[in-house]
Amino acid sequence: MSNKRILIWYRNDLRLHDHEPLNKALKEKAEIIPFYCFDERQFRKTSYGFPKTGNFRAQFLLESLADLKKSLQERGSDLIIRKGLPEKIIPQLAQELKLTAVYYHQEVTAEELAVEKALESGLNKIRVKTESFWGATLYHPDNLPFKIAHIPELFTNFRKKVEKASTVDPILPTPKSLSPLPAIEIGTLPDLAALGLETPIFDQRGVLKFRGGETAALERLEEYFWQKNCLKSYKETRNGMLGGDYSSKFSPWLASGCISPRYIYEAVQKYEQQRVKNDSTYWLIFELLWRDYFRFICAKHGNKIFYPSGLQGLDLPWKEDWQRFQLWQEGKTGYPLVDANMRELAATGFMSNRGRQNVASFLTKNLGLNWIMGAEWFESLLIDYDVCSNYGNWNYTAGVGNDARGFRYFNIPKQSKDYDPLGEYLRHWLPELAAVPGDKIHEPWKLSSEEQKRYQVRLGVDYPQPVVDFFKSIKTNEAIYSTREKGTRLMTNDR
Repeated sequence: MSNKRILIWYRNDLRLHDHEPLNKALKEKAEIIPFYCFDERQFRKTSYGFPKTGNFRAQFLLESLADLKKSLQERGSDLIIRKGLPEKIIPQLAQELKLTAVYYHQEVTAEELAVEKALESGLNKIRVKTESFWGATLYHPDNLPFKIAHIPELFTNFRKKVEKASTVDPILPTPKSLSPLPAIEIGTLPDLAALGLETPIFDQRGVLKFRGGETAALERLEEYFWQKNCLKSYKETRNGMLGGDYSSKFSPWLASGCISPRYIYEAVQKYEQQRVKNDSTYWLIFELLWRDYFRFICAKHGNKIFYPSGLQGLDLPWKEDWQRFQLWQEGKTGYPLVDANMRELAATGFMSNRGRQNVASFLTKNLGLNWIMGAEWFESLLIDYDVCSNYGNWNYTAGVGNDARGFRYFNIPKQSKDYDPLGEYLRHWLPELAAVPGDKIHEPWKLSSEEQKRYQVRLGVDYPQPVVDFFKSIKTNEAIYSTREKGTRLMTNDR
């Protein structure tokens, strides 16, 4: 019997493969106590009143935990489950089980860090050691060519230096067996109702029937890489919006830690050796680098990423027009590309990357609404919500991020024609426009009265008129942005 008993505190790392806290505890020949706590704060409201964890993401979480529990049971262990505040429950368990230490993967943003700090303080009082590990990114901070405090403010500079000077650590092995748990109440997985949520109904129009868990994550990689051979054309298809395989769709499993980015990296290397090495195989790693970058930037800048003024400290007069925000939420703006994507999000908890960029641009650059409202709505709904990537991308699109370049906006009608030339995606999510042919579906406000009759759509009745004039609203908001940006620059220079 080991004289060490180590609790593994699971959060956003719901897997057995490439798991350093688990791996280190096993090397120390400790008894392993896997633990997950439903932190009640994660099921409250955001600052704008949305469910912090909506039903799509909560369902994915429950599926992921059920899979983790099954995997642990197959290896002779189990997952202890509690609901409450981890910083209070874990010290209680530490005393009950006479723990030697608590190991966990560290986070980088304020809410999570506050819990870690409180936990460490509580465990220090009872002389139980804590050790945290970095495990969410492709590159480990120790392998970067700069300290986190000196992360470049431009992604391109970060990428070039990392690609030139850094290496990716090999993945850690998946344990074949684990020690049985001591006598203790295991606890049960709650259902959605116990978390105050309704069970979402799967919409058949969704791109994939996402299923949470490490098992499903590894199956998705096997299917996308090896069975369907999609990786070879990833760069060409990644801007799609319709269908299951235009992109890898790894993001929900990455966000929950059901799959390690290093596992994906090694699978890409294997694919390059056995199938093909091209721009597409590189581009998947490029996207993982963006994910790394947002996390490192959060670690560098702290809470600035959550301020309305963003990482740039750009004080803009954001509006909070709830009537217009609701039109955006519900996909009733009169701009089909925005509306189709927002309806997909509301119905499935997922949206393509191309869609996210367009709807975020429209909210901030056309409606002039507070980007945090949009970021919190995404936080509530997205099954692949990752705090660093979500708020980092919203900073960027709103023009307040460190890597933002002035007032840049997406030309929604042009984007619609470029990325959905036949209007198939629009018709998929906007049945009221199904009969509108060809190019006309991208700009329905141009339909004549006769065309509206012919295509069985009445603007302002069956489908809304545009909530704003596209280019007039861009011009208005650009003038506001430019004035504030100039003022901020002058103030910075004065310092």
